[in-house]
Amino acid sequence: MSRPRITTGTAITGAGVWHPEHILTNEELCVAFNEFVRRTNAAGAEPPLKESSPEFIEKASGIKRRYIVEKTGVLDPERMCPNVPDRRDDELSLQAEFAVNAIKRALAAAGRVGEEVDLVVCGTSMLQRAYPAMAIEIQHAIGARGLGFDLTLGCASATAAIQVATSSIQSGLANCAVVVSPELMSGHNNWRERDGHFLFGDAAVALVIERARPGSWEILSVRAMSKFSTNIRNNFGFLNRFDPSKQFAADKLFYQQGRRVYKDVIPMAARFIADHVQSHGIEPAEVARYWLHQANRNMNELISERILGRPATSAEAPVIIDTYGNTASAGAAIAFTEHNADLAEGSYGVLAAFGAGYSIGSLVMQRT
Repeated sequence: MSRPRITTGTAITGAGVWHPEHILTNEELCVAFNEFVRRTNAAGAEPPLKESSPEFIEKASGIKRRYIVEKTGVLDPERMCPNVPDRRDDELSLQAEFAVNAIKRALAAAGRVGEEVDLVVCGTSMLQRAYPAMAIEIQHAIGARGLGFDLTLGCASATAAIQVATSSIQSGLANCAVVVSPELMSGHNNWRERDGHFLFGDAAVALVIERARPGSWEILSVRAMSKFSTNIRNNFGFLNRFDPSKQFAADKLFYQQGRRVYKDVIPMAARFIADHVQSHGIEPAEVARYWLHQANRNMNELISERILGRPATSAEAPVIIDTYGNTASAGAAIAFTEHNADLAEGSYGVLAAFGAGYSIGSLVMQRT
């Protein structure tokens, strides 16, 4: 019996990754963090803070290093935040610069130029500013036409942006869309918190989405869902100044209830992805590759094992978190960009992301 042919008729025709040149290792990070801990404890911190170690970081997350926009500020125990000068309004903003660099590579891979793009969706976990939209600045910088807008859905921002782009092309609202996820996670990471000081890295990824054509990754379907939870949260916003006593409190940076996230997200993501795959009449083991959200190596291993019923190989579920760190919504698409070229025509692949919200999104694709 033949499988039902379900498809959006759209495809990823090009992908590009860009990251800053600065590499921050676990060893460097721990030297700065532990000095901060010693100074804080000497000042009488109660309860005393615990030091960190490269071994603790790698065991907890699988991360060995990450790219970062600037590291001298992070390595200063008195500051522990990147040092990046503010830019004038007539200069390309930092987050837009990340995006444009990735888009140039994606357009080159797709054989397109900026003037052919008529939709830009900037899907990212955090935006540099409220307005004007980052996507409109990016649209202007690459010479694109049509519409640009921002979308934020935690670590599922990129998959949600792909869903919007795919629907726009299907409906005729756009012909050539760019989805870009510029993630400057160093800006809202709490570098002074032991359980999370090592988590994040900075990077951008861009995807060109058009009508399906040979030599591309056809998007068979896209699914997304959300379920409210406060277990991953960041309370930064323009209302913070209403309460000066809490304006710069730790909850204005990333924080999470890690064990609760594990307990909730692993079964939820595994079930969501498996159901999506099986809706195409495909068994999970028939999927050649799973490009999963790169938040934590241990979490990915457990999710992929639940999906497949056995541990996944490194070829089936490639990992980039060891060198990139957690790049939020960019992570799964970076894994796709760096680990798809070897797959043969007809191969199935799944790109899936999950995180704050809770939010989950996935794409079932086939190499053409």
